Amino acid sequence: MNDKEAPRKRAKATKPATKSEPGKPVLLSGGNPQIAKGYGDAPVQAYIAAMPGWKSDVGRRLDAIITRTVPGVSKAVKWNSPFYGIEDEGWFLSFHCFTKYIKVTFFRGTSLRPVPPGKSKHPEVRYLDIYEGQLDEEQFADWVKQASQLPGERM
Repeated sequence: MNDKEAPRKRAKATKPATKSEPGKPVLLSGGNPQIAKGYGDAPVQAYIAAMPGWKSDVGRRLDAIITRTVPGVSKAVKWNSPFYGIEDEGWFLSFHCFTKYIKVTFFRGTSLRPVPPGKSKHPEVRYLDIYEGQLDEEQFADWVKQASQLPGERM
């Protein structure tokens, strides 16, 4: 190579998804289950069952609180995350696994009282990060009730 030739940059290697046992979902970066897009309770339950460690128990608790608080709630898995909404009204929340916590997204979070603590680059979205042993079920149920009564997000 002479002085006038620029060295080529190497492509940055990406971390592959974690391999799983045959028949079990692959865990993506941060331990988020890779679940095929689907509508209804079955794909959401598959996602929750595949959540690693303590997160699966919290996922079951979140799902139970949402289902109890919003009878007839619509469910789906999109972008490897469970979504909850009101049929023909849109989605009001979703959640996603990260390495050390579960991130709940309230699509109209700035309209909730009190406003959930996690800020977003999207003007109305707010987040709730749930770490092991830190789910305030009463506050979460109150936010779910409020969120379900707001206009939903269409996706």
